[in-house]
Amino acid sequence: MAQAPAARPALFYIECLRFIAAIAVVVIHVLGPYRELVAELPWHQWLPPVSLNAMSRWAVPIFVMVSGALLMSDQRPFNAAYYLRRRLAKVLLPFLAWTVIYALIGGFQDGVWSWQVSAELLENSPNEHTWYHLWFFYDFIPLYFVIPLLAPLVNKMEPQRVLLLLAAWLVLTLMYWLKVETPLRQNIIMYSGYLLMGWYLFNHDQRGQLKFWLATGAAMLAFNVLGSAYYIWQQGEYSSVFMGYKSLNTAVIAISLFVLVKAYAERIPQRARPLIKAVSKYSFGIYLVHPLLLIPVRDPANGVYQWFAHSSIALLVLTVATLVLAFAFTWLLTRSSLTRWLVP
Repeated sequence: MAQAPAARPALFYIECLRFIAAIAVVVIHVLGPYRELVAELPWHQWLPPVSLNAMSRWAVPIFVMVSGALLMSDQRPFNAAYYLRRRLAKVLLPFLAWTVIYALIGGFQDGVWSWQVSAELLENSPNEHTWYHLWFFYDFIPLYFVIPLLAPLVNKMEPQRVLLLLAAWLVLTLMYWLKVETPLRQNIIMYSGYLLMGWYLFNHDQRGQLKFWLATGAAMLAFNVLGSAYYIWQQGEYSSVFMGYKSLNTAVIAISLFVLVKAYAERIPQRARPLIKAVSKYSFGIYLVHPLLLIPVRDPANGVYQWFAHSSIALLVLTVATLVLAFAFTWLLTRSSLTRWLVP
């Protein structure tokens, strides 16, 4: 019988990346209803949350880059049975379970549960997510079949050839942003680029380019904020031009954050590290469960979100409360062997 590969020791900067990505995801979803509210609010009320939203879109790319960094850098002999059981199933089974859970929740319409609505959501689930945040898995799970094929290739390639591939991918992200028609604009290709970028940054030292990435990342964040504000100001409604996960602006910000966190994470005081490690450990669970906590405030029928929307401080409190409660809920689920697999 083949033995399971030994576990990789934890890297603190990877935990930091998961930590900030988990926070950013919660921020994005807390601010989601602003798409409908922007037209109703004066500029000084919509500008702070819209700016925060524009600066948080790197969360999903960071999660994919971390997966590429860790899974594609594994030099141990590949064990297909172990990989399918401990890597793919660890993501696939929770996704299927939460698809059903959110379909049942989606059956509630105006306070009344309808099996017909839930059944329709489940029937459409092979092609359409049952809850807004589950879209991620439709793009993420196929990457688990890309990784075993891509990893042995890039680990044997010359670094200059890898850089050429990354440059081509960055051009493709620009084409995606500009909506240039090409058969290469496929999600599996776009997200595979993040896998490769995560692997490259994980295995190559970027300390000589820290100033470049700091300046470039900051410039692109400012570009996102100013561009989003300009489009909303001109159109009088929400604009997602600068919000794409597969566009050049988001890719540059994600790369910059990866490089900077890798370089400076060890400077974080020891007293702050337990919190970072705890949130990182439960980041996958936080991603899965936090929309449950946002149901009451995202429901336009009860008017709660409109009250939050008039105060940036209230939105900040809502974000922190959602993160804390999602962490607590995830922790509770891990206490039982019956539910632990739902939030691996």
